[in-house]
Amino acid sequence: MTVSAEQEPGGAPPAYPSATVAAAPSRPPSDTGRDRFLDVVRLFVMALVVLQHWWLPVLVQEQGGLDTGSVLTSEGGFLLTWVSQVMPLIFFVGGAANMISWRSARGRGVAASTWFARRLRRLAWPVVPLAVVWIAASHLLVLGGSPVQPVLVGAGAAGMVLWFLAVYVLVVVATPVLVRAQERFGWWVPVALLGAAAVVDLTRFGTGAQWVGYLNVAFVWLGVHQFGFAYAHGTIRRRYAAAMVVGGGLTALALVFVGPYSLNMTGVFAAEDSNVAPPTMVLAAVGALQVGVAVLSRERISAWTRRPGPARLLDRVCPQLMTVYLWHMLPISVVAGVVVFGLGINTPEPMTGLWLLWGLLGAAVLLPLIVPLAHWAVRFETPPRALEGSPGMIRVLIAAALIGGGMLTLTVCGLGLGLSPLLGLLAVVAGVTLTRDPGGG
Repeated sequence: MTVSAEQEPGGAPPAYPSATVAAAPSRPPSDTGRDRFLDVVRLFVMALVVLQHWWLPVLVQEQGGLDTGSVLTSEGGFLLTWVSQVMPLIFFVGGAANMISWRSARGRGVAASTWFARRLRRLAWPVVPLAVVWIAASHLLVLGGSPVQPVLVGAGAAGMVLWFLAVYVLVVVATPVLVRAQERFGWWVPVALLGAAAVVDLTRFGTGAQWVGYLNVAFVWLGVHQFGFAYAHGTIRRRYAAAMVVGGGLTALALVFVGPYSLNMTGVFAAEDSNVAPPTMVLAAVGALQVGVAVLSRERISAWTRRPGPARLLDRVCPQLMTVYLWHMLPISVVAGVVVFGLGINTPEPMTGLWLLWGLLGAAVLLPLIVPLAHWAVRFETPPRALEGSPGMIRVLIAAALIGGGMLTLTVCGLGLGLSPLLGLLAVVAGVTLTRDPGGG
């Protein structure tokens, strides 16, 4: 399977140039194939994302409506989030993909605006059919007599997964500047970004100005994304990876037990009490820990992927992982609706044996639904040819703003009823349209 250097975070990671692989175990493999280590990381992340979106919400039918809670609010529930919060790893993988893609484009003389346009198209276009399906289905369900509130819960959950793409617009636009900074200053770049995140947290908690914390949407995620640059550059050697494990782990534990931080690392139906919204230094420290563990495990993971069975699995599954990420809430919502409303079965008491069985049976039911859905929906990963071309820097930056704003609107308002989802979808469509050549070529 041939891998393009222009593939998005949802596609298979690109090939990387090799040099001194033995001397630098963290450096990706030869340019004859994908870095399957990154494939495994992405597969691991997506599997945990799907599982937690089924397993962590607590759903109870009440008088025709749906009461939504979270396992995270139960005693000891926070412990699950130290395992289930794996989004830093996907930013790490995306950083490696973005760096090699940009360096490849730059080496071929591709203009930054052209590179931006390609990345934005592949990032945003798959959201258009997803939003159309959800918005249309929500209206049809309500017109058909379904209760409004449960429909909005499902549509809201489907919109929440788009936060990642809204942030990813930012990291794509920042990539050329941060790649150059990485090439010149090396480790000082993530240190500076995460240092700025620490200043934001101090200001937020010291002054009580909670809005300041949202600056860390940039500093924390760009800092973790920068770890991917370091990996692609071959500079996360084993001693640095070990330092990330020890330093990240100790920092995270110290902050949650001494500082004013939540113990929750994720916020599935409990975002008001987590380190995600907004992201904090605790999340950045956990990200450093995760990246360090992943890099230290790379040789064993890569050895496993060289077996024929795992290699075939990764070749088949990895090109569809972003499709799974975008569409998995549809079968989850359908199964939850059938179980809770159709069969009258509420989520069992969290952290019990029955709750564990609920999760396992749910996963067994969801897998045969998600796989064919992803196989069908993966066709939407490729933008139509009518959107090809280079729009110029001004148009592409406007496009990025519209796409990012549209994604944020869909994240906050969901993919359901009302004017806001339509406006969010319209902004995404307008942004994608602006990425084409204005001359139509």
